[in-house]
Amino acid sequence: MRGMSGMVKDERIGGSGTDVRSKSRTLSKPVEHPSELPKWNYDGSSTGQAPGEDSEVILYPQAIFKDPFRGGNNILVICDAYTPQGEPIPTNKRAKAAEIFSDPKVVAQVPWFGIEQEYTLLQPDVKWPLGWPVGGYPGPQGPYYCGAGADKSFGRDISDAHYKACLYAGINISGTNGEVMPGQWEFQVGPSVGIEAGDHIWCARYLLERITEQAGVVLTLDPKPIEGDWNGAGCHTNYSTLSMREEGGFEVIKKAILNLSLRHTEHISAYGEGNERRLTGKHETASITSFSWGVANRGCSIRVGRDTEKAGKGYLEDRRPASNMDPYTVTGLLAETTLLWEPTLEAEALAAQKLALNV
Repeated sequence: MRGMSGMVKDERIGGSGTDVRSKSRTLSKPVEHPSELPKWNYDGSSTGQAPGEDSEVILYPQAIFKDPFRGGNNILVICDAYTPQGEPIPTNKRAKAAEIFSDPKVVAQVPWFGIEQEYTLLQPDVKWPLGWPVGGYPGPQGPYYCGAGADKSFGRDISDAHYKACLYAGINISGTNGEVMPGQWEFQVGPSVGIEAGDHIWCARYLLERITEQAGVVLTLDPKPIEGDWNGAGCHTNYSTLSMREEGGFEVIKKAILNLSLRHTEHISAYGEGNERRLTGKHETASITSFSWGVANRGCSIRVGRDTEKAGKGYLEDRRPASNMDPYTVTGLLAETTLLWEPTLEAEALAAQKLALNV
């Protein structure tokens, strides 16, 4: 690139709801805010998002990140997708989340999210986890979580390259670690406020797709890539509001847990495809059919940390979301259920009794 020109790569979500698509264009000068960028369009009939006879889908720029691949003035832009009439297309989950996060009640509570994105790396030709013998299995789980060594850690170069790319891009990445199942990794994004959490997770996923592409390794966000006695892949979502973080916040957290229990079915239905294969009550999960909570219990739907209990304020961790969840949907639902939705007094009393919550 020369002078003041720069290349912009627009990213958006494809028809499956989990695939990320992108294309590039050249701008005449650098930009600092999405409002300075033009709208664009693409062929929705080729992504499963529009019919062939009316295939144009419109891209609205929403968030800007630095491009770690091209460097310089080049940027990555998160876009969401609309019909020519200005209606969000069905796979545009950002629009609904933005509506929730712009509600004055939600804005006043400054919702923070910390999202733990697990993922699995696969060998490209056989679609079997990286580091596993083809057609066979490694030793049982135990030595791989946060492990080091050629016989325990598979794909660290990808995890580290992704970490560096996220830092360069301006993504609020806060850490990484090797996971319980060999070939599985995790990165954490947050704390992020409101809609920013979804923007940052989607951009981080895009960067991971690009890096695994360069490495010749396949990325999967399947919540249970290998059946049997192997951990699945989740996207645990840590959440707090201003009231939860202030004195007396533990009581606010318990009220939020009560609300979440009453909308368990709605949340589960929106927490990722194939999650029933992961949420079995084994491998650090709760059963998909029942709601539970506990302090420091990783076998519950909602976990509260010991530090939060001791301090009487802090945050909760929703352990139900699958690795392929849409972060706009999950963060928006958490805010909606805990800040905007009110149960009937009867339902609240019954749920409090069942969960042993004194609220």
